[in-house]
Amino acid sequence: MKFKSLFYLFLFFLIFFLILIFNSLPFISKPVKNFFYLFSDPIQKFFWRLGNSVSNFFSGILKSVELKKENERLNFENQNLLKEISFLKELERENKMLREALEIGLKEDYKLIFANVVGKESFPDFFRIDKGKKDGVEKDLPVITQEKALCGKISEVFDNFSRVILPTEKDFSFTVKISGFDGIFPAKGLGNSKISLGFIPKEMEINPGDLVITSAEGGFFPKELLVGKIEEIQKSDLEPFQQAKVNLSCQIEKIESLFIIKEW
Repeated sequence: MKFKSLFYLFLFFLIFFLILIFNSLPFISKPVKNFFYLFSDPIQKFFWRLGNSVSNFFSGILKSVELKKENERLNFENQNLLKEISFLKELERENKMLREALEIGLKEDYKLIFANVVGKESFPDFFRIDKGKKDGVEKDLPVITQEKALCGKISEVFDNFSRVILPTEKDFSFTVKISGFDGIFPAKGLGNSKISLGFIPKEMEINPGDLVITSAEGGFFPKELLVGKIEEIQKSDLEPFQQAKVNLSCQIEKIESLFIIKEW
């Protein structure tokens, strides 16, 4: 059975080969060629259709490959365009914030580095920004909002990112002033967006809503950055001082961008 199949296949290709040779011989007369064409017509039709089918098959494959490559190229270009649009929008937003900062005098008072918030840390009083050592960021530099509200300071610097500690962190301490009053008071983080002020003389008539701002003492921060508002006042007849709880103005969960003060 196998031998018979091979024989038919051999005979098939032999006839095909003879047709090609016969068609190429110039001295064969027209009547003879006509007879041969009539005899080989079914076979030639078969080869013709087979050739067209094979040609169409491979042509379809080539077109499919070309279409796939074209789609991949278009998708790649589309992704690049989306990235460029996103970059331009981000650049426009950054320029807008820098212009507004210039209008309110921020850039006149400080040398600034613009940064975006990229995520909260697992610890509640830390977050990350997208500027680092390559951008000139250094440890302990102050971080503020566009409205000059204190958001903390740089606690750790990487090449492209930095870690920021909020002033509400329990180990965070600095000095502040209460707007409208003389004196400098120690401030300490309590967690949960709260700060405690201590050693406030009892005779000072402070009230909820009074603004708390940074002092220049200790060199930690520039003066008159907004820390927050007094939320609660604690007094005791047994103590010579009163204390206050301050609600931090910088609500980091609502902020996308901010400024690092490089120099002041």
